[in-house]
Amino acid sequence: MPNPSTQTLTVTIMQKEFQIACPEGEEDALRRAAHHLNEQMEAIRAGGKVVGLDRIAIMTALNMSNELLNGQSKVQTSQDYAKLRIRALNDRVEAAIADGKQLKI
Repeated sequence: MPNPSTQTLTVTIMQKEFQIACPEGEEDALRRAAHHLNEQMEAIRAGGKVVGLDRIAIMTALNMSNELLNGQSKVQTSQDYAKLRIRALNDRVEAAIADGKQLKI
């Protein structure tokens, strides 16, 4: 029995229609995701080096996974840098308070 807060959407990927269960309010996100996936798969197909829907899907999944992991790595690096800067500023504030001096930031 389907969940009443979900609906079934039809998306087209590589000229094939797929029925996908979608939570209420997430329809636009699912459509955008399907469109992005279709574009990526069509680009790999157009490259001509990969033949067969299964292989195109695997290559697309690998490319998208790599992009995701690279993005997460960059976010983590940025967060680590921000933590170091906050720690350094906090140390300066604490030192200034301990010395009773005016702080220049």
